[in-house]
Amino acid sequence: MKFSANLGFLWSDRGLPDAIRAAHAAGFDAVECHWPYEYDAQSVKIALDETGLPMLGLNTSRGDLSAGENGLSALPGREEDARAAIDEAITYAAAIGAQNIHVMAGFSSGPDAHQTFVTNLRYACAQAAKLGLTILIEPLNRHDAPGYFLTTTDQARALIEEIAVFNLKLMFDCYHVQLMEGDLSHRLPDLLPIIGHIQFASVPDRGPPDRGELNYTHVFRVIRELGYEKPLGAEYKQVGNADWTLGWLHDARDL
Repeated sequence: MKFSANLGFLWSDRGLPDAIRAAHAAGFDAVECHWPYEYDAQSVKIALDETGLPMLGLNTSRGDLSAGENGLSALPGREEDARAAIDEAITYAAAIGAQNIHVMAGFSSGPDAHQTFVTNLRYACAQAAKLGLTILIEPLNRHDAPGYFLTTTDQARALIEEIAVFNLKLMFDCYHVQLMEGDLSHRLPDLLPIIGHIQFASVPDRGPPDRGELNYTHVFRVIRELGYEKPLGAEYKQVGNADWTLGWLHDARDL
């Protein structure tokens, strides 16, 4: 199996270019990130070219952090800001060769929020398609992100079916899905046709996958048996030095 290091959490004490190099040294097959915009895209591209690691994806801006925002695309009245964030992400992704963009919905609810999200996702998909990029949407759990617009895989699937374009996919984060829905062994094969990326972390502490209530030996085998061959995203919070948490990586490769 192949694995991607999420550099929003792993080696987060280093600048993004150095974190990319650390992930390569640790044996990851790919990298992904959250919000890389403080780093010059050229310096990130140099590190990616130097290591040969693909950058799987990045997120759109969360918005005004001082106001507690966590995404803009489902916020009625913020369409201009949402589209600016989408444009920013697409431009940056193209510059570094990233493959996917996670369009963050934000804290909102109701029919107006739904329609706003649909409209902004249609825009994002149309712009991304010009460059061969995929747009991802990710349900977040109500414990970590109370009030977030998108919370379940059923809601995400309905959005994907409503918008009905080839480059809109589901980011299936095992951590979030387990907290909201459980039943990963059945949800993974059911949702496989619309999954664009899979992430994982232990539940409930969002640590390395060798602890907690989820048996990742089983989950990884289910994913492998489904024929899913893309790198799986290690999006967990490191405990101490990131290199100390990687015992699972060597074991998982032998599954």
